[in-house]
Amino acid sequence: MIGSDYVLEAHNIYHTTEVDTGGCFNGGGQSALVLKGVHLTVKSGEVMAILGSKGSGKRALLDVIARRSEGSSRGQVLLNGSPLTKSLFQQRCGYVTHACTFVPGLTVSQTLNYTPTILGGYLKSSKVRQVLADLALSQVSHKKVENLNISETRRLAIGIQLVRDPVMLLLDEPTQGLDPLSAYLLISILSNSAKKTGCGILLSMEKPRSDVFPFLDRALFLCLGGAVYSGGTRAMLEYFHGIGFPCPELENPLMYYLCLSTVDRRSRDRFLESSQQIEALVEKFARESPIPEAPINPIGSGKIPLAYGKPGELKVWGVLYLRLLAATFSCGYAGMKAMFLRLLALPVAMGLMWLFYSQIGDDSRGFFSKSGMIMTVLGLSYGVGIWTTICLFPTWRKRFCQEYSEGLYTGATLLIAYNAVSMPFSFISAAIASCVFYPLILNPTTPDGLTFMYILIALWTCFVLAEQLSIAFLLVIKSQINAAIAVSYILVICLSLASGTVRSYKGLSPWLQENAKGIHSKYASSLLHTTIFHARRMDCNPATGAICPQPTEFLLERIGKAHPQETTDIAACVAFALGLCAFNMILYLLPMPRCVRRKFRE
Repeated sequence: MIGSDYVLEAHNIYHTTEVDTGGCFNGGGQSALVLKGVHLTVKSGEVMAILGSKGSGKRALLDVIARRSEGSSRGQVLLNGSPLTKSLFQQRCGYVTHACTFVPGLTVSQTLNYTPTILGGYLKSSKVRQVLADLALSQVSHKKVENLNISETRRLAIGIQLVRDPVMLLLDEPTQGLDPLSAYLLISILSNSAKKTGCGILLSMEKPRSDVFPFLDRALFLCLGGAVYSGGTRAMLEYFHGIGFPCPELENPLMYYLCLSTVDRRSRDRFLESSQQIEALVEKFARESPIPEAPINPIGSGKIPLAYGKPGELKVWGVLYLRLLAATFSCGYAGMKAMFLRLLALPVAMGLMWLFYSQIGDDSRGFFSKSGMIMTVLGLSYGVGIWTTICLFPTWRKRFCQEYSEGLYTGATLLIAYNAVSMPFSFISAAIASCVFYPLILNPTTPDGLTFMYILIALWTCFVLAEQLSIAFLLVIKSQINAAIAVSYILVICLSLASGTVRSYKGLSPWLQENAKGIHSKYASSLLHTTIFHARRMDCNPATGAICPQPTEFLLERIGKAHPQETTDIAACVAFALGLCAFNMILYLLPMPRCVRRKFRE
């Protein structure tokens, strides 16, 4: 419950944006003026609708108020007379788009409970129960979010913001795609919530129905960036009647005046005529309703208490960690999928090796087959890491993009929480896979713990490196398949040049031999080669007169060293994997280019 009155004001808003030309390196493109001297006022407990056809500037106006717009803006956006900065908006206001993403596997109540807020314990539980009741979601509180219908999904997206107790709530096309009954229910719920909590609501609509008119306290009609009318809905009828456009009886006043504010494109003559009429309406409204420049209060006069501000980083990390665990251990398709990929995919891949390599001996052909087996093991470990990441991480990336714009946490906080869940699972998975792979290469009746550790480190670091490399590419590549292809190309090249399985070390050019020292595949392959071939003799048939090379000679040819250097290999493998984790945290802290932000906006 909001304890004091708030007033959101926008005065004389002009906004210019650039038309996207389709790439990061194509220049700025052409500029377009999308808002022209728009003003509005919303008070606590009121619902205001921004009405207009496509391209009228509804979303641009919401973005300017939310401080998410790209381009140049002029004018003032004030909250209780103080400038509404981006930080202040993130702390005290909320913004809901129709493309809100949820984490599959979580229930409705879990989604609300695992929303980062400054509230905790009993206060947060009480707030969640209140929001569920206010949004008519109590009956589906234990339902998985992926099983919700579109109306329930919209209400849940609103509930995520209401849990944070905003003083102003912005909604972009909340009724888009809803049937008339669901749209009526949503607007009535928003109106009741505004009156009950004192939250001011500003929403955009393209096709308002007559039954939502009683729930709207104010309306703003936009056309081509200009305001045809801005004010109370009751005064709206009097205003248009006074300028010669009375609303006919039995007509929906919202749609009637929206059509009046829309350019008619059915013919050239109609287009010119309607454009001139709209320009006249915009000029008339600006002339008859002048809005003076509001004074800016630089110190805020203490009118904006930050009782429910931004939660601390440690608390946010804890919420994200619990959210990840809940999604992983959830009972349902999403949870089973996450558990299989994190825990069982790598052991299953190693189990497939038994179909092809269970009968390999120690003759000359067997030695080369086992060298090929090493390439397969490394490739499968990389591949499972890529597969797991592109299946699980994009959902968290989408949620991060939405919550990052709300100022809740940074990319580094997300990755710390994600890795805190992923790495223990991947380590256990690699240990199980090592148990499956061990009998293929060594005698299982005389187990060697040190050798098992070498196999475990090689498999685990391969998985982690592929996972982290995929996470890095998913920062700038929206398509999971394209990201997987890019990472696969890089790792295939690394395997071909540095593992000693496709090309022997001696077969590489001197400059490639030096560069291979900076590739993870060289050290992981060296660990497996040493484990399999050191102290193993090749069985030769004396009748053929073949010369049997010693294991040291074979290792020298394949990996460039005859004697084991396990400590160096283990340190290098772990350093590559954990170093890439640290690099990703730095990468996710950097500001994203404009083309990338636009790509992930929806």
